[in-house]
Amino acid sequence: MAESENDTKNQQLQKLRTELQKHLEKPLVKGDAWFLVDNHWFKQLKKYVGMEGAMFDSGGGEFGEESANPGPVDNKPMFKEDGSDIREHMIDELDYVLVPEEAWVLLDDKFGISEGQEAVKRKVVEHGMFVKHCKVEVYYIEFQLAENSNLEETKKKKFSKSDTLEQIQNVMREEFSIATEADTRLWNKYTSNTYEQLSRLDNTVQDAGLFSGQLIIIEIKNDDGTWPRQARSTGSLGTNGSTSPIPAPPPQPLGGSSSFDKKEGSPVGAGASTSSVGSSRYNFSGTSATYGDGGLSDKAQPGICGLSNLGNTCFMNSIIQGLSNTPEITEYFDNDNYIEDINEDNPLGMKGEIAKSFGQLVKDMWSGKFTYVVPRAFKMAVGRFAPQFSGYQQQDSQELLTFLLDGLHEDLNRVKQKPYVEMTDSDGKADSEVAMEAWDNYKKRNDSVILDIFHGLLKSTVVCPECPKVSVTFDPTCYLSLPLPVKKERQVEVFLGFLDPLKPPTQFKVTAPKNGTMGDLCIALGKLANVPGDNLVVTDVYNHRFHKIYTSKDQLSHILERDDIFVYETDNSDTNNVTVPVYLREKKNSSSYAPSNLFGQPLLCSLPQSSTSSQLYDALLQRMARYVSRPAQEDDWWRPPLKRPESGNGDDYSMKQGKGSSETEPGKASTGETPDDDMLSKEEEPVGPLKMFSLHLVNSYGNAQIEPI
Repeated sequence: MAESENDTKNQQLQKLRTELQKHLEKPLVKGDAWFLVDNHWFKQLKKYVGMEGAMFDSGGGEFGEESANPGPVDNKPMFKEDGSDIREHMIDELDYVLVPEEAWVLLDDKFGISEGQEAVKRKVVEHGMFVKHCKVEVYYIEFQLAENSNLEETKKKKFSKSDTLEQIQNVMREEFSIATEADTRLWNKYTSNTYEQLSRLDNTVQDAGLFSGQLIIIEIKNDDGTWPRQARSTGSLGTNGSTSPIPAPPPQPLGGSSSFDKKEGSPVGAGASTSSVGSSRYNFSGTSATYGDGGLSDKAQPGICGLSNLGNTCFMNSIIQGLSNTPEITEYFDNDNYIEDINEDNPLGMKGEIAKSFGQLVKDMWSGKFTYVVPRAFKMAVGRFAPQFSGYQQQDSQELLTFLLDGLHEDLNRVKQKPYVEMTDSDGKADSEVAMEAWDNYKKRNDSVILDIFHGLLKSTVVCPECPKVSVTFDPTCYLSLPLPVKKERQVEVFLGFLDPLKPPTQFKVTAPKNGTMGDLCIALGKLANVPGDNLVVTDVYNHRFHKIYTSKDQLSHILERDDIFVYETDNSDTNNVTVPVYLREKKNSSSYAPSNLFGQPLLCSLPQSSTSSQLYDALLQRMARYVSRPAQEDDWWRPPLKRPESGNGDDYSMKQGKGSSETEPGKASTGETPDDDMLSKEEEPVGPLKMFSLHLVNSYGNAQIEPI
């Protein structure tokens, strides 16, 4: 009968595993819903259903065993302490696992979700302009929302990259209680003194190039038909809200007037004095508007110009500053020499857009008009052709430099038609001759200012192992990657639990070999703490239980920076001793699916194999001597505390209590002077002495009781 039930259960688990694996192979499709699941819980699930790779994961139990059952989906580790939102900077397949909606429905139906928790649902969004690729948007973008009449009062709201500006406007109407019939328009503020009208409401957050923390302003039209915040300019970013990296020349201002008041950048009617658009606070002036909307200043100097941060784009700003301060690059772009070299027909290039946007950026930085500029158009141009840089998150500077130099080279390649060039062998010729021939062949297909400044040749020598032939080639290169020195040691923070129960756990920062084992860690810790290293056991404690108990041969690389590592000193003096893991549990008063909660830190106790339950109780009580005081033999500690009378003088009550009991016997009832209501009848009086705690065998997760001891 039992075997039949096990077979049925195994068949159900195999079916669950097959369906789950099928769903997990689903490709990402724009607009689909995916769900976040805590990685620790998912690892235990893989072990329970016997999925591929589960044998390498930590946790208790084996395939089909009830002790391996992960229980309800528990996403609590993914959330902040206050439970308001998921933690920042989590890593896919390290902190969480993404599953499609079909897989989530399957898991929810089979295991349910922990009490008080909700599913973490996210959408698939599309990245890139030309090369499209899909990603699950784990983190939403947070904006600050404000009404134009009160910019000091802001409200924070999170939106998806796939949300449109119209959806943001509708949310803002509701947040600021704006009447349905009122006309509104949106502005965004992306530097301290730069605003942009967002007029294309069908654009998504990603299309509009908005970034986290940006201030979005909603403006309500006046009753007389005018706007409180009159348009500073209708050119470029001021009206179209597009992400084109090369702004078009500005059209005529609203109302046919070309006159602007430049003191505060406010437009004025016809008849006002005319002045330079470049000095406007909004600075949407022709092709340089996208960069020249920074800090106009009479004290600005050519080249001493900062770059405004667009989200986490310091990686990009550092590369721009480095290239713009290369004298040859500065002279080439600042003097407009690049214009005649732009190759819009090169199939390997980017239609000249990278060269144009970078050239304009360099010109603005060296114009001597600005203390800082905003490299927004350049950022959007890069995002069009390299989708990995289209967001506002931190990226790798070297990867951007590689893309930028390649892009500039192809956009500025003077060779319009690349000829076919046949590679020749060295045939024993001198290196100088072979190198010159290789360089001439390379320049037949490639000729740009980037090549003149940055490109070179690397010598490569190949020796045939079968014959004495040696082949020497010179390969073109633009960057030379040098390895950084690798540390051979690492520091691990651990807590050491001493064998002496009266010694408190102590934190140590241990230096051990980076490619070493747990045994190496124990030896190093033993020297620091003056304890035998052979008696130490390394564990990973998670959520009041042992997530993993390591052996001395396990690799140190299994320990991650965020792991809570506890090392326990054990007693190996007697070969008959065994080391037992002990969890601390408390009963729940409220009704829930779990009758008890784990608390505190687990213990590793060394005990004789022949210990009785009474000896085990005494040994554990001694092990917890720092936390639990052993009661005296004459103490009636199990009795409930005496009830304090609701009325009467407190001092008189204390005196009466003192007559009937001594300081060493606080639990005993007093003689005749204690009120009769506080006396227990024989039926109510508890029988003692009682044990301070009970012992039970549980599974490795501590959530399933096997049997009492």
